[in-house]
Amino acid sequence: MSDIKQDTTTAVADSVKTAAGDKSFFDQAREAVGSAFDSTVEAVGSAVESTIEAARENPVAAAAIATGAAAAVAGAAFGISKLLDDDKD
Repeated sequence: MSDIKQDTTTAVADSVKTAAGDKSFFDQAREAVGSAFDSTVEAVGSAVESTIEAARENPVAAAAIATGAAAAVAGAAFGISKLLDDDKD
């Protein structure tokens, strides 16, 4: 019975191999995920640099945007706390 299991395992492993470079599906997937991760890190880094540059060029606008975002978050938190308090009554 173990010979059949070993043959099946070998057959599956062989069928997963590709002709181009003899890499398994999982190796190809790992490389694709790594490449996507690297691209994402690069894009986020570029976006952060652009944001910092824009904030340096327009500090008043950046402060106004940050204040507005903080007010929106505080308002949402206050609203949620009121909704949760109403549920308790």
